[in-house]
Amino acid sequence: MSYAELQGAELNYAKLQGANLRYAELQGADLYQANLQGANLSDAKLQGAHLREVNLQGANLWYANLQGANLSGAKLQRAHLRNADLQDANLSKADLQDANLSEADLQGAHLRNADLQGANLSYAKLQDADFKDANLTSANLSYAKLQDANL
Repeated sequence: MSYAELQGAELNYAKLQGANLRYAELQGADLYQANLQGANLSDAKLQGAHLREVNLQGANLWYANLQGANLSGAKLQRAHLRNADLQDANLSKADLQDANLSEADLQGAHLRNADLQGANLSYAKLQDADFKDANLTSANLSYAKLQDANL
């Protein structure tokens, strides 16, 4: 399903574990509580997608565009989000334990009450991000840009 064109698709509760959605066009798609564990979404376009409570554990989201996406309550443990664009994304209450967010763009992202234990945020752009009540225990923030971030 790589290069799939699924803009605005209703994929609530979909079972897509391990699916190859590389380069997929999922702008504005609704994937509420979908299971994408271990899926390949590298280079996918997910701007404004509704990904509330989605399971993306161990998923590959390298270079994915998630600008303005709603990932509240999402399960992203051990997810690979290197160089992902998460500007203005809602990641409140998301579980990002041991996720790789190195070099990701999280400018203006909402991470209230998110769990980032052991996450790699090295070189990430975190300007204006909201980390209020987030758990950053053992997170790697080396060389991250934190100007005006709410910690």
